[in-house]
Amino acid sequence: MADTPTSKTCPLPRDAVADRYFMENRAKLLDIAAFLDRLDRSETPADVGEDFRIEAMRQAMQMLIDEKGDRAKRVLELFSDPTAEVIGKAPMKGAAGAYKPAAE
Repeated sequence: MADTPTSKTCPLPRDAVADRYFMENRAKLLDIAAFLDRLDRSETPADVGEDFRIEAMRQAMQMLIDEKGDRAKRVLELFSDPTAEVIGKAPMKGAAGAYKPAAE
């Protein structure tokens, strides 16, 4: 992995980072695995495409293993709305958690 401006800013050695954060992140991965298993077991009509949120999650998981660095920034940008135009009215109350491009 190439050094990036943020690649050497953690004051802890790698083994200390693993010691401190491994179990917490192991649990998060198990949560994601359980979520994906529930999706696999769910009933989905054949004519329905993949949900935009699930597609974004799959893309984010690929980013986690690509070793290109700045993963948190890239994943956040993936889930974020890249448009700058102000909309008149929100399409729903709350947030979807991922950006859904307008239908073409």
